[in-house]
Amino acid sequence: MTIATLTALLLGIQACTSDLLARRVCNRVLLAVLGVALATQLLSSGSLPSLSQCLLGGLAGLAVLLPFYAFGWMGAGDVKLFSTIGFLLGAKALLPIWVIASLAAGVHALLVIAWPSVARSTPLALHRAASAWQHSTLINDWRMDLRSARQGRKGIPYAAYLGLAMIGYVLHGAGYA
Repeated sequence: MTIATLTALLLGIQACTSDLLARRVCNRVLLAVLGVALATQLLSSGSLPSLSQCLLGGLAGLAVLLPFYAFGWMGAGDVKLFSTIGFLLGAKALLPIWVIASLAAGVHALLVIAWPSVARSTPLALHRAASAWQHSTLINDWRMDLRSARQGRKGIPYAAYLGLAMIGYVLHGAGYA
């Protein structure tokens, strides 16, 4: 496992965790990853994408998602994360990661839209059991902690899906064959 592969896996885990919990992508982490990727490029050679491929990947990632941010459909952290993924793995990694993340986010959005009608159609006994579980002190404490961490931010955790797609891409071996 190379430093770039390990960095990609750690970035994916961090992006998933922070986006699911707080709906945030940490700029310091992205800068650290860019620093590690740049240092790796300058200090080694081999199966890594070339520096020009990394720069192209970073710019492509930025260019592809920036319009979605401009329209208000996506957060800036998602755009910066995708650009960092492009810089870390190269431009060739962006399309499969983008497709996988977008499909997962689309399924998530459909579930969010469908949930009210599904919840209304559940059997009464199942609804009562779920209601009792949801009103437990442990669950309420967890919900309060989650709301506090998110500070009112809502939406589909697209950065988490980007992180999961990147982890799958790297583990599948497409990252550095």
